[in-house]
Amino acid sequence: MSDEIKQKGEVARRAARQLAVLDTETKNRALRGIAEQLIARQAAILEANARDVEAGRAAGLSEAMIDRLLITPQRLQAIAQDVLAVVALPDPVGEMFDGATLPNGLQIAKRRVPIGVIGVIYESRPNVTVDVSVLCLKSGNAVILRGGKEAARTNAALTHVIVEACRAHRVPEGAVQMIESQDRALVLEMLRAHQYIDMIIPRGGASLHEFARQNATVPVITGGVGICHIYVDKTADLNKALPIIYNAKTQRPTVCNALDTLLVHQDIATTFLPRVADMLATAQVELRCEPRALAVLEGHPAVRPASPTDFDTEFLSLVLAVKVVDGLDEALEHIHTHSTHHSDAILTEDYSAAMRFVNEVDSAAVYVNASTRFTDGGQFGLGAEVAISTQRLHARGPMGRRELTT
Repeated sequence: MSDEIKQKGEVARRAARQLAVLDTETKNRALRGIAEQLIARQAAILEANARDVEAGRAAGLSEAMIDRLLITPQRLQAIAQDVLAVVALPDPVGEMFDGATLPNGLQIAKRRVPIGVIGVIYESRPNVTVDVSVLCLKSGNAVILRGGKEAARTNAALTHVIVEACRAHRVPEGAVQMIESQDRALVLEMLRAHQYIDMIIPRGGASLHEFARQNATVPVITGGVGICHIYVDKTADLNKALPIIYNAKTQRPTVCNALDTLLVHQDIATTFLPRVADMLATAQVELRCEPRALAVLEGHPAVRPASPTDFDTEFLSLVLAVKVVDGLDEALEHIHTHSTHHSDAILTEDYSAAMRFVNEVDSAAVYVNASTRFTDGGQFGLGAEVAISTQRLHARGPMGRRELTT
């Protein structure tokens, strides 16, 4: 094991013991300090980010990756606001629940405690540095961060702000640490550093998640890869459906909760799909259609035949796969076959259809008449998120402070 992993692991383990009993007000003062310093040091953060973006473009990063990497003044302001939102939330540590007095007089209850040391391996998105650090601090966990090389300067600037704010407010030294070496071998070491790290969260593409699952001896929470579906039922209010689809696909197409596949009931396809195509054409969305949808939209300039892999693709761009289905049964079967269990929605005015969809779609977030873009810690009232879990362990969907306790 490298000296860096061993040293940071030992420091994190000591810090975790102190964080577990740190009072709420001290933690909140540190978080408020982080929010203040993010704005106060905006110039340095944005300069570091501009250098990362410039280097990323020179290295040939895709526009989707550049968008994930980019921090603007508005995005930095939103990150700081998310920090303050976490301050306003109750401290989960010490929460008592499921209490009972047994017939023999024994009083018993469950009590939330921090998990311990969280390791996070992530790519591109520097906002993860802040979101994860803040939620770990609030929930009494130490965290070891390992960001991607494409965001190294930005992550270093953000970590400096966080560490200095923690130091100023007497948070234990080593509560938040960043792995500085870009040696990929350290990723494998983190995944196997069970003596120091209690849980690993990989945030990146499918290849990172698969590597973590195959090589970790530390428990791993995976998620964030989303092939997201919307099914438009024959009873849907089509005037309401159009803006939901537009939001889900175009608001920010490079993120995991953006829409990838649109399923439309055959009874409304002839009237509804041309309206969808015309609307999405204003945002330059390319539609990749299976034969029945292609027959309805033939001649539309933005339409292409779907390839065999399009319905298994997280596009992260202005591309949408479209399919006409016989009804709810076929829609459910399609989602079951192609889902990554992230976020799926039904647009319908039929209560029984909505309840079947909610009960039978096995995804982390399931919606009725709402956009998949709502799958987000801030939108769910969690302040921020450390990840969007798509597995079946103790947490599914956006993971906030409570999901970082046991």
